[in-house]
Amino acid sequence: MDRTIYCGEVRSSHCDQKIILTGWVDRRRDHGGVIFLDLRDREGIVQVVFDSDAGTFFDTADRVRSEFVLKVTGVVRPRTADTVNTSMDTGEIEVYGTELEILNNAQTPPFQMDEFVTVGEDVRLKYRYMDLRRKDMQSALRFRSAVTSSIRNFLVDDGYLDIETPIMTRATPEGARDYLIPSRTHPGEFFAMPQSPQLFKQMLMVAGFDRYYQIAKCFRDEDLRADRQPEFTQIDIEASFVSEDDIMSTTERMITSVFSEHLNVEFSKFPQMTYKDAMHRYGSDKPDLRIPLELVEIKDLLKDIEFKVFSGPANDPLSRVTALKVPGGGDLSRKQIDDYTKFVGIYGAKGLAWIKVNSLEDGIEGLQSPIIKFLGDDVTLSVMERVSAQNGDIVFFGADIASVVSEALGALRCKVGEDLDLYTCDWAPLWVVDFPMFEMTDSGALTPLHHPFTAPSCSARELENDPANALSRAYDMVLNGVELGGGSIRIHDQEMQAVVFEVLGINDQEQREKFGFLLDALKFGAPPHGGVAFGLDRLIMLMVGAESIRDVIAFPKTQSAACLLTDAPSKVDRAQLRELNIRLKNKDD
Repeated sequence: MDRTIYCGEVRSSHCDQKIILTGWVDRRRDHGGVIFLDLRDREGIVQVVFDSDAGTFFDTADRVRSEFVLKVTGVVRPRTADTVNTSMDTGEIEVYGTELEILNNAQTPPFQMDEFVTVGEDVRLKYRYMDLRRKDMQSALRFRSAVTSSIRNFLVDDGYLDIETPIMTRATPEGARDYLIPSRTHPGEFFAMPQSPQLFKQMLMVAGFDRYYQIAKCFRDEDLRADRQPEFTQIDIEASFVSEDDIMSTTERMITSVFSEHLNVEFSKFPQMTYKDAMHRYGSDKPDLRIPLELVEIKDLLKDIEFKVFSGPANDPLSRVTALKVPGGGDLSRKQIDDYTKFVGIYGAKGLAWIKVNSLEDGIEGLQSPIIKFLGDDVTLSVMERVSAQNGDIVFFGADIASVVSEALGALRCKVGEDLDLYTCDWAPLWVVDFPMFEMTDSGALTPLHHPFTAPSCSARELENDPANALSRAYDMVLNGVELGGGSIRIHDQEMQAVVFEVLGINDQEQREKFGFLLDALKFGAPPHGGVAFGLDRLIMLMVGAESIRDVIAFPKTQSAACLLTDAPSKVDRAQLRELNIRLKNKDD
């Protein structure tokens, strides 16, 4: 096509130069004997002007409509002072068109091609190739490309090797369901698509590639949320002969460098917080530290009252009774409080008790709440003292099993912080460390909090004797309440790995069947190693301020894991199923 420059790159320095542009018509305006075409490509928009002196090309311009694909030849000239558009990068110039070729026509777009698009996301995803023409989507994907390039450059400069790992592998327990691939050549057997490259990157450490990274595609068949997709992209890092501090330092420098380069945001040293402290103070293992609200334990103050809603959990070692003080929250209306009550119900809370602080100087008379009569004056005032209540505050309460209170009040803390704009800064990164090795399921069994290849911070004997209280050598990077990435020092000793499998109830036969290759590799001089994995989609979502990772992925799936663009998943014909030795059951079978 002989394009000489992108539309968005034309500047005053190109004045009087003849250029050739290609792109899409963003907007067309007819001012009598002059036609203005805003021509758009991936770099931006430039104004092209055709007048009657262009002859037949003026007639061609008259036929042009939105989203037509054009090739334009013209001369760059400055705009007059009264027509300069300071909101455009190309606003100081325009292109005087001398030739015009319509490369393709276009039907009327299915929705408005700008930031004011009002159609539902389902329409945008069905016509994703159109949606991606919009400026905000173009900007997001360009930004993603730039950040990915910076990450690659950082890791390569730090001595890491880019090594690809298989997409077709075997099923491993990573905490979610696998996507399975039937094998035609091995009837009745299946490959699995990797939930992460975890075991392969550990094999690379055993092989002596002591610094590995990969921008890896990963797959998980799980229920979706705004920050989840069935296939997602992971910044995967592993290194040998390292400690937790080594991995954390490297990745902290990487994230700091990316934010400095692309957002001009400078991070200082990331603070560290233990998992226990995070859950105790914020009800979450990924606390948003921009919000200066904390949960306060009041269990000891309520053990002896007669009100069972509080005294029951106060005397139950598996429960929590906490208070959340919201400065200035005394102005909340009853409707707003009712809305917050419904909100915590999503997390299993049976209700939301509250006390408004109108005037501490007036003692119990200066407090407003239907629960004061159940708590008693002395206990109520003790609670107000414990939370350092001030006039104009509201105090919310949670009393239930520990997980419900933590999740409900932890979520309420973030919700109130957002609604009342209590943020104290724009960015708040931290490391959460000292995670438990295991968590207990509803059936009472232990399951790994991260994955079964995470090293404990104790000896194998101590792990056997008290697995429920063992801590791991794991670490998560959190930013603004979002888990950006997580990792750990891995188990590199066969005996320790066997103990972990035993604690999880994985017998010798199952160990050999599922992880025999790993156990064998640990026999042949596996070095101490560890790593981390970052969600690239989440990182970009945060950096561009998107609501969902779907807004920073070129071709995402819907909440039901479907691709509206290609209508996938789809049925396949019976002949192909027979080749794969698959027979479908009827829904009623």
